Amino acid sequence: MERKEIDQKVKDFLVSEFEIEESVVVPEARLREDIGIDSLDFVDIIVIVDRTFGFRIVPEELKDVVTLEDFCNYIDSKVNQ
Repeated sequence: MERKEIDQKVKDFLVSEFEIEESVVVPEARLREDIGIDSLDFVDIIVIVDRTFGFRIVPEELKDVVTLEDFCNYIDSKVNQ
């Protein structure tokens, strides 16, 4: 899967599932502080990523994920390994 497609799918589910303003969903946005993702949202994100990209997120692997770009890089590394 191309990186552009990953970025678009992530943006789409953040906007549609979490009702986040599209203008906020930019690569440099911090997931918690700027986008407002909390621990309950993260549980939903695990399910959505599994359904959309076909793998289960390992929470320990996300310790260094701060921005949306970091998150998309993580998904890209799993999908395109």
